[in-house]
Amino acid sequence: MSNNEVMKKLRVALSLRDDDIVEILKLANFRTTKTELSAIFRSEDHPNYVQCKDQLLRNFLNGLVIHLRGPMPPKTPKTESKENS
Repeated sequence: MSNNEVMKKLRVALSLRDDDIVEILKLANFRTTKTELSAIFRSEDHPNYVQCKDQLLRNFLNGLVIHLRGPMPPKTPKTESKENS
């Protein structure tokens, strides 16, 4: 299964529009346009078809985690135990 097919299936399964996908990618600090996305969702025989690269899919998945779960809480530093005192 290609990255394009994965993106198409996720878009349909989650009922996402192109605007939603652009916003999800922004959550992962990855900028793209609706025009670039439309090239990914075209059929392979279309002259403007573009293959979805790993970087786009990876950032979409990372942004999707943030979109669905929320941002990660800040890490708190571990306090030293008093056994060493």
